[in-house]
Amino acid sequence: MNVARLPRARSRSKQFLVVLSSLTLFVAGAGPGVRAGVHAAPAVQVASMQDVVPVPVKVEPATGADYAVTSDTAIYVQSGSSGVGDYLAALLRRSTGYPLPVKDAPAAPADGISLLLTGADPTVGDQGYQLDVTASAVVIRAKQPAGLFAGVQTLRQLLPAAIESTSTQPGPWVVPGGHIVDYPRFAYRGAHLDVARHFFTVDEVKRYVDEISLYKVNYLHLHLTDDQGWRIQINSWPRLATYGGELEVGGTPGGYYTQDQYRDIVAYAESRHITVVPEIDLPGHTNAALASYAELNCNNTAPPRRTDVEVGYSSLCISKDVTYKFVGDVIREVAALTPGPYLHIGGDEASSTPQQDYITFLNRVLPLVQQQGKTAMGWHDIVDATPPTSAVPQYWGTATSHAGVQAAARRGNKILMSPANKSYLDMKYNSSTRLGQNWAGFIEVQTAYEWNPGAHLTGVNESQVSGVEAPLWSETLLNIDDIEFMAFPRLPAIAELGWSPQSTHNWSAFRQRLAAQGPRWQIMGVDFYRSSQVPWKTDNTPGSCADSAWESSVAYTGGQKVSYNDHTWTARWWTQGDVPGDNSQDVWTDDGPC
Repeated sequence: MNVARLPRARSRSKQFLVVLSSLTLFVAGAGPGVRAGVHAAPAVQVASMQDVVPVPVKVEPATGADYAVTSDTAIYVQSGSSGVGDYLAALLRRSTGYPLPVKDAPAAPADGISLLLTGADPTVGDQGYQLDVTASAVVIRAKQPAGLFAGVQTLRQLLPAAIESTSTQPGPWVVPGGHIVDYPRFAYRGAHLDVARHFFTVDEVKRYVDEISLYKVNYLHLHLTDDQGWRIQINSWPRLATYGGELEVGGTPGGYYTQDQYRDIVAYAESRHITVVPEIDLPGHTNAALASYAELNCNNTAPPRRTDVEVGYSSLCISKDVTYKFVGDVIREVAALTPGPYLHIGGDEASSTPQQDYITFLNRVLPLVQQQGKTAMGWHDIVDATPPTSAVPQYWGTATSHAGVQAAARRGNKILMSPANKSYLDMKYNSSTRLGQNWAGFIEVQTAYEWNPGAHLTGVNESQVSGVEAPLWSETLLNIDDIEFMAFPRLPAIAELGWSPQSTHNWSAFRQRLAAQGPRWQIMGVDFYRSSQVPWKTDNTPGSCADSAWESSVAYTGGQKVSYNDHTWTARWWTQGDVPGDNSQDVWTDDGPC
């Protein structure tokens, strides 16, 4: 799951380049008075049906059939679709300033935006949708509200990027005409967030929910407990949160979610058609629990709390009855708070638990999950205990073969794919990345995209795969900006692997569609990594290689690019103390030789 390494130092705060009318870069260390002026002028972003991420199953553009959202546009809903209608109306009202009333749909909508649970193409299933855009109306049809919500995310991307603004913009708001039929390749498309190593607030988690929902992710796996912190209130064992959750990596104050706060996160995710999967990591990764209650230790002595990032040293006491009372109480309370079908029990890196004890433990704990009406998930290590076929092993290895996982798939277990060297969002992009780890290798966007979840493991075919998930571990991540920097643009790449047919996966086409997301993320304030592998479409006018070379006595005003040491560098945000070439990829993107 997560072989930890030492975290990098705390990064400086940043002020981001987000569709500003002008921005000046002051760079210390390159000589007195050095500055590069960055001027960004608003530009109309023309959306295209070819720019949607994940790429839809079937797209048929229609010329001359564009639809304009105006002050007269209404949103029409049927019974069961009003929640999605209210969501869409709130989203569009912010930027358009239009009233966009939500009304009951007529029998045959002839105008406005209709969200209908009737008449969809039969191939769309429970999560897909059909979208038709004509000059007079936009109609999204689905069999279930989840499908309508997915269709709304596509509609968002068919509108200009300025639709994401939280303040009124001038428009125009034109949707390109055409026809889309779309449905997912895998039913499970997940994003994982580690809130145990570093704690993230309710608002930060909600923001991440909003961001991943745009790419049709439908599960959020919350890693709630680990050696460094216990992040959820358990009423029957209160010191888990109040003492075990007090700190985080580095010894800084941590935190935990009260049960009401956790319910709030779950409900908010549900409103975005995302199901929360809670993880209580057992029997290893448990030092926060062992430090909170001495009786959970075989020697009845509580160890000190740990705020380093080592792994594999902690274990519950497998022979004690109190261990199973503890685990049963925790599973019962967490299951009661979580309406979704899954409960993740971790099970990885239990190096301090003898193998037979590990098997004994899982054989007692897996039924406790079933007793609470939940389907057990666990990191693929759980296959050593031959879990019931209902359990879902999550593959996190770096190899393309694993005998135990292959055997589990043959027995009937569905495998969730999260290979660390392809999908771990906490891996560095390259050697200069300011955050993250590299034990599984560097993962640039192309690496994250160019693998096949349905054929990645020898002997595990697509029908034996439940889906794909992108884990994000937080040893080096301190806030939502850090989360965004590591997740974007790789999270949309993993999301496309989970949603779109394998036959559509093409790196050259994907990088172009991904580039079109850049202006949208700028307006949303997403701190994304400007990978040089992607031809980003920005709303400003950059300089060129004909600009003067970097000199300490010159003030640059021609764009956000400068040439320096025979390379072109793009300024990404305001900072002090970094110059191009100082291994400061967080501030300057190296675009290669002129």
